[in-house]
Amino acid sequence: MLRDRDAVVTPEGIILRVYGYDHPPRAYVCDAEYAHESIYRSSDPRALREGKEGKFYKFYEDEGLKFVARHFPRYTIYYDPLNTKLVGVREGEGEARRTDERLRVLLKEPRDPLVEALRELLDLVLDRSSLSEEDFGIFGSLQHGFHHPAYSDLDLVIYGGKNLDELRKLLREIYLENNGFVKNEFEEAPPIGRWRFINYSVDEYLKHQRRKLIYAVFNSHKLGRMVKVEFEPVKSWDEIVNEYELYGRIVQEGMVTLIARVVDDRGAGYMPSIYLIEVEEVLEGPKAYDVERIVSYVEEFRLQAFKDEKILVKGWLEKVEGKRSFKQITLTRRERYYEQVVKVLEGIDQ
Repeated sequence: MLRDRDAVVTPEGIILRVYGYDHPPRAYVCDAEYAHESIYRSSDPRALREGKEGKFYKFYEDEGLKFVARHFPRYTIYYDPLNTKLVGVREGEGEARRTDERLRVLLKEPRDPLVEALRELLDLVLDRSSLSEEDFGIFGSLQHGFHHPAYSDLDLVIYGGKNLDELRKLLREIYLENNGFVKNEFEEAPPIGRWRFINYSVDEYLKHQRRKLIYAVFNSHKLGRMVKVEFEPVKSWDEIVNEYELYGRIVQEGMVTLIARVVDDRGAGYMPSIYLIEVEEVLEGPKAYDVERIVSYVEEFRLQAFKDEKILVKGWLEKVEGKRSFKQITLTRRERYYEQVVKVLEGIDQ
């Protein structure tokens, strides 16, 4: 069994990330993340990854979706509620790489400087909390053997909402100590490249990122350098509910902009990020005062808002028909992508 952030490596050398938790029977919806040099090359200087299995190139934006659809359509699956095919694999296809199992293996590997830095960071967190090693996993370059001690980051998974709450509380305490050992990545504005969101400014982005607390910079004694760290929330096994069978059909009803108040943020940290809301005002589009939730597949809008906060939302209005019918706003990779937004309207400077 796999969950969000686990990976499947196909025989051809495509690395697919399992995406979310709502999957057809005996299959997994995925996102294409990397491909081996034997089947794909990229001129993007950011894309190259090199490890024991050769060179791989990272896909950006919708490059992976287009590549799979064009060259490897066998790695698509039919998603009945949307009446379309999505990137995905059937159970048993390819080599599965679970984030929890990969961390256990890595921590046993000798004389790897980046793994030593990982141990260093985990020891700090475990010594100051009730969290255990089993509450964490690994993704990114360390998951796939691409890592390099001179420049790789530490990409960790934290499992479960209760553990995420404890970790964020601890990180807040550590950041306030201001000891130069671990600090909030967004305490000082990092370099921002080309900004494309229309309804979300760079300044708003930095303020929202800063308070999420899961993005850090770690001064590793083992590596003798600053290392970027991410703690990505993933549901624990007992939190996972596959909603696929609850959906008979998802009907698209156009783009909508509205103001709402968050009434439940327990799904905000996951992929997709889910916010239960009460609509206060519809600004543009269909008069959708009966929308129940926001479902966001946009990374920038993870942990974006918390309970009782007032938010501006722009996304795609959908009517979900099935065992229970309701309306939701979905933010995802499609046309008008950079018009979409979820952002807090009041108190973001606190």
